[in-house]
Amino acid sequence: MRYLSQRFSMPYPELKGLLTDIGTEELGHLEMVGAIIHQLTRSMSPEEIKKAGFDTYFVDHTAGVYPTAASGFPWNAASIAVKGDVITDLSEDMGAEQKARTTYDNILRLSDDPDVNNVIRFLREREVVHFQRFGEGLRLAMDKMDSKNFYAVNPAFD
Repeated sequence: MRYLSQRFSMPYPELKGLLTDIGTEELGHLEMVGAIIHQLTRSMSPEEIKKAGFDTYFVDHTAGVYPTAASGFPWNAASIAVKGDVITDLSEDMGAEQKARTTYDNILRLSDDPDVNNVIRFLREREVVHFQRFGEGLRLAMDKMDSKNFYAVNPAFD
């Protein structure tokens, strides 16, 4: 949602395209993670649910996929970080990709399921590629901006 929302205020067509492409791919990542969660939880017995610490989630959502952080905090739009400023948004995007990579690293540290780990490794690699593409986009935006009115090179920002 972050990238697809940021594209509306992006002044450069090639970066608007980048945000659209990566935003669309991220929706695919959501589908992959949701499928993994569903496959891992759909046939759990009550004993397995309790043992896994999944009981409080199960009470509210059964085995439905309900987007939350690992801490259980539900997803909301506050996390999409759209500012409408080219440099701010692309910098934030790079940070978001690194946060996702760290999350995948942490999952790999905890998971012993080879099927899950293969998907998580693929998703991790894509986050690294997205980080690189956003870095390229940030350099492109900086090259296109009028240096007289660009705060990164002109602290007076005339």
